[in-house]
Amino acid sequence: MTERKQPLAEVFGHLITDQTPTAVRYRKNRLCPFNNKVPNCTKDRKAILKMVLDMKQKLLFPDLETYHRLYPKAVNVASVPQRSPFRYPGGKTWFVPTFRKWIASIPFQPRLLVEPFSGGGIISLTALFEKLVQKTIMVERDEEIAAVWQSVVNGDAGWLADRILEFRLTKENVLNEINTHYDDIKNIAFQTILKNRTLHGGILAEGSSFIKYGENGKGLQSRWYPNTLATRFRNLDYVASCINFICGDGLQVLRDYAANDDAVFFIDPPYTAGGKKAGSRLYKYYELDHEYLFKLCESLQGDFIMTYDMADEVKNLARKHGFEMKPIAMKNTHHAEMTELVIGRDLSWMSDTSMIREKRDVYKTKFSKNVE
Repeated sequence: MTERKQPLAEVFGHLITDQTPTAVRYRKNRLCPFNNKVPNCTKDRKAILKMVLDMKQKLLFPDLETYHRLYPKAVNVASVPQRSPFRYPGGKTWFVPTFRKWIASIPFQPRLLVEPFSGGGIISLTALFEKLVQKTIMVERDEEIAAVWQSVVNGDAGWLADRILEFRLTKENVLNEINTHYDDIKNIAFQTILKNRTLHGGILAEGSSFIKYGENGKGLQSRWYPNTLATRFRNLDYVASCINFICGDGLQVLRDYAANDDAVFFIDPPYTAGGKKAGSRLYKYYELDHEYLFKLCESLQGDFIMTYDMADEVKNLARKHGFEMKPIAMKNTHHAEMTELVIGRDLSWMSDTSMIREKRDVYKTKFSKNVE
């Protein structure tokens, strides 16, 4: 009778004739023998299992791959340079990579960026630090937030940095400071930063409460980083001369600069369209005529993009005014992935996402029965 020969020389990194305890354990547990950082490395086995599960998922849910192609993964904000001293609710740090891509798609380098709802100002600051534009116009109606930007423009960023470093953060000191009445802008600016960093979610609107537990149970200390904040303020001195700050109405500023063809506009209004309540909860000034904002955008000579929440009223307004819409993934403060809208005249530069094309709504006007 012919003896069969074993075709395998080794199994899981050990000769088949090797009966040592190590070899037996590797074969029994199917362990990876290569570059394993721990004694019981099973990375190859896990990788194979993941591949099998992914294949099953694609077979069961064939539309899932298309969905992820339409809605790319949300940006990790830790990968974006943090320029703003604010911890701002509704901030657009996650949008910075998309903003860069939009600016790069414009055939000429814009001279001016107009941001009518600046808030934490991350987009304008990114544009200046990365020399994407020469100057920015930042507009904010909230007097407390405006005090911070006005102080920076006035040359008091260094004073704010020193004030932050010397402040001893306790609840008693915080309460004494924010309850003190000041008339000068730079002290109001410090109060604003203090509140922004110790109130829950950085929310400055009326009714906001102090952080209770915070990061790793640190309470008020959890978002107070004196050295980091001081550095950010000192860095702002480098671009302060390029900022034209206006404490006022963003819609008025859009009207004033509508004829500038060498300007571009980043518009991130309060999310209150369609009865949404997020804006009213987060901001002091949240009421906005969204219909009029879209009408103003039609009159802008320079290019623009708007960011909005995925509300039916917003999509209807975009269609009504002939604008394009594309979805974009983001993560909120609770790390839940959500989808927002990017709106503009031409979004072909967003080639990694598909256009939203839905059935057009019927609009009733004063002069006609039904208008699409």
